[in-house]
Amino acid sequence: MVRSVPRLVVAAPSSGSGKTTVATGLMAALAARGLAVSGHKVGPDYIDPGYHALATGRAGRNLDAYLCGPELVAPLFLHGARGCDIAVVEGVMGLYDGAAGEGELASTAQVAKVLRAPVVLVVDASSQSRSVAALVHGFVTWDPEVRIGGVILNKVGSDRHEELLREALESAGVPVLGVLRRVPQVDTPSRHLGLVPVAERRAAAVEAVAAMAAQVSAGCDLEGLVALARGAGALSCAAWDAAEAVAEAGTPLPSPSPGAGVPGGGVRVAVAGGPAFTFSYAEHTELLTAAGADVVPFDPLRDERLPEGTEGLVIGGGFPEVYAGELSANEPLRKAVAGLALSGAPVAAECAGLLYLSRELDGRPMCGVLDATARMSERLTLGYRDAVAVSDSVLAAAGTRMRGHEFHRTVVEPGAGTDPAWGLRVPRRRVEGFVQQGVHASYLHTHWAAEPGAARRFVERCRTS
Repeated sequence: MVRSVPRLVVAAPSSGSGKTTVATGLMAALAARGLAVSGHKVGPDYIDPGYHALATGRAGRNLDAYLCGPELVAPLFLHGARGCDIAVVEGVMGLYDGAAGEGELASTAQVAKVLRAPVVLVVDASSQSRSVAALVHGFVTWDPEVRIGGVILNKVGSDRHEELLREALESAGVPVLGVLRRVPQVDTPSRHLGLVPVAERRAAAVEAVAAMAAQVSAGCDLEGLVALARGAGALSCAAWDAAEAVAEAGTPLPSPSPGAGVPGGGVRVAVAGGPAFTFSYAEHTELLTAAGADVVPFDPLRDERLPEGTEGLVIGGGFPEVYAGELSANEPLRKAVAGLALSGAPVAAECAGLLYLSRELDGRPMCGVLDATARMSERLTLGYRDAVAVSDSVLAAAGTRMRGHEFHRTVVEPGAGTDPAWGLRVPRRRVEGFVQQGVHASYLHTHWAAEPGAARRFVERCRTS
């Protein structure tokens, strides 16, 4: 099956060059022209896709060759871009930077090659003129399989500065597809783990995305960028499908019991959301639904009860440390979560969810499901991890291998009475997480598209618990 979706990858020589501004602004500018735009992000980042969703009106999607494997990058891309006129993929770090010690694995360059997509290189030109040609030449020639179709010059100081940059790049034979001047930074505030998520500042985020779109529309050759995207090579694979993935993960699923759960006939799985729990891959909900779950979102900051009929609970990542006081003050919900876990119902918690299930966070009472205390730390824990399940749980049988990602500035000090969830090899051999009755809680962020059996197993446990 040969598929062709116009697409391009927005990359840069290094972080901080302006990829997010250009990629998000381009998505919004193209959407404003009436195009159906699909936004994607290379790597495990949860926050940028939220801004992409604002720009496009569609779910932002991640393309992570480490978490999911290079073989799933194109199918997941086609799934996310289904029905779209054009797709924009925002890169991660520098173009050729990937998983530490793994060569090109998980780099923007690898994803661009897998997608057969042209690359637009965003260059911070604020402190250079003719040297820009040497920089771009190096990136163009480093890997001949990566097709850099043009450059967008960012932080250009004046007409004369622009003239010098264009003259230099003309000799390098690389088209200039945009020039963005030095302007006051678009209002995208950051804190200890990066940009503040959209869910925490929606009105301001809408204004920020509009400002990005205005910058890109004024300074970039939109027609040239669309033409470049249309030159992407065809992909000879099928789009990823959640139902097919779940079906291939094991024996045929049982039919829902009469009256199981609530509307839809499936088991009811509550998924935490709202400002405190914003980290989630769109495919997780799709896989749970395909496995027979009726997925219902709730907000632990505002809802005092779990959704009626809840038979399983998923609490993803986010920033509970920022909202610890409010989460703690919602005592009725904390008690409801503890009661559900005590009943043996399946509970899957990642990172922020782990903190919420602990006895306390920075001295404030949490749900008390786990005999553990959590606190903020000065040390950032960041990186990809190879993991093996060391205990049977609602997500995985012991021995199951998965890849994940850690990203936190907190520390959890465990008590007693739980088994570890994962054994990790990198950066050092250690065990991590908690398995207790139906609870699986861990710092590790995983992408279930790589292991759809996790969603299937979770829903089946909801049926039988």
